[in-house]
Parts: sequence; structure tokens; C-alpha cells
Amino acid sequence: MSGRLVLVRHGQSYGNVDKRLDTRPPGAELTPQGREQARTFARGVAQAPGLLAHSVATRALQTAGEIGAELNVPTHELDGIYEVQVGDLDNRNDDAAVEEFDRVYRRWHDGDLDVSMPGGESGTEVLERYVPVLTDLRMRYLDDHDWTSDIVVVSHGAAIRLVGAILGGVEAHFALEHHLANTESVVLAPITDGRWSCLHWGSQSPPFYPERAADPVEDVKAASDPMG
Repeated sequence: MSGRLVLVRHGQSYGNVDKRLDTRPPGAELTPQGREQARTFARGVAQAPGLLAHSVATRALQTAGEIGAELNVPTHELDGIYEVQVGDLDNRNDDAAVEEFDRVYRRWHDGDLDVSMPGGESGTEVLERYVPVLTDLRMRYLDDHDWTSDIVVVSHGAAIRLVGAILGGVEAHFALEHHLANTESVVLAPITDGRWSCLHWGSQSPPFYPERAADPVEDVKAASDPMG
């Protein structure tokens, strides 16, 4: 049986603490709590991954480094899997910037992928750089029937939710409602015809249905961490 693709959001960064739209690499470093979150993630892994990779951002590199040190697994940097680039909104934490990010990001999940962040990327551009990296990992490893280990990829919340929803066929409003806390993951399994099945989304298991009633817990999470 093939392994799974585990897309892990990095540990808490100083940008997260400041509630900043910190997207341009290399970006902020991990806080001490973020490093401990990464070690806790590693201790919860049943079997060491066959491959541990991370984006070019400092917070992803450091998260993977803590995981790798706990599990005695080397890390590998992959280009193309960094966070959604928000352009003119980068490094801001004011309400207007966060609201504009949310407005564009929601349009992506509603299918309007060609709209861009102000001075930044469109959803289409995010997918065009991110998905080929995952496809390559699948072709090189997960499609090999002799490969049985998971691949853990440390990446970023907004990018993971967009890519995970599209590849895993997860309902758009579920993806919007269910932010990923630091070191939570979206787990994808390869299935037939190049498709993926979403096995886990953070603490949630399928079926993935949106919660039409207001969820104050998710509202607080979203307000406190716009990139989750």
C-alpha cells in the first residue's frame, strides 16, 4: 500500500503572534512555542516519514528541522510550496488588509481563481507553482507500490487549504470554515487516475461538510491568525 502525503502547516512564528500577513520568503522565525509544536507533532508520528520536505520560508525550514531532529530524518527544501503571496498586503496586520485578503481568498474557493491579491498572486498562479511539486512527489514515490512510507511536507496554511480542497475534492466552504492551527495537517492519499482522497483535515475526518451555523471557535481562530 502506498504512503500518504501529509501537508503540515509550520509551527507558530513571530509573524503569527503579531497577526501579520507574513508571506514573502524568508519571513519570520519560529517562536519557542512554535519549535515545541513541531517537536510535539514529531512525537505523535506513528512511523518516521520516508521523506521530510519544507518550503523556502524560514518558519517551514525550522519546523522541519525540529521534526527531523526528533525522528532522525533528513530534511529537503522544495521550491514552489511557499505561502500565498499577498503582494501589497504583505507584513500588514490592520483590519483592512486582513479583510481584503479574506475577500480575495474566498473568491478563489468559490471558483474565481484568476482574481489576484493586490500586487500579488492569483489562485491560478498559486496552483501552477504548487501542484506540480506534489505531482512530482507522487510520481517519484507514492505511485511506486514498493513505497509504503508517508511524505511529510511542511508548508503554509492558506496555500495548504486551497490546494488540499481542490486536490482532495473538499467542499469549498468547509475549507474556508476550517482553518489549520500551527502544525495541523491536511492528509491526502493517492487514488486512481491521478486523483487524491482527503483522509484528514486538521482534527476533522470525512465527510467534510461545511457548518452552516456560525462557529464562534472558528471565528476566533480566523480572527487571531489570518494565514491559518
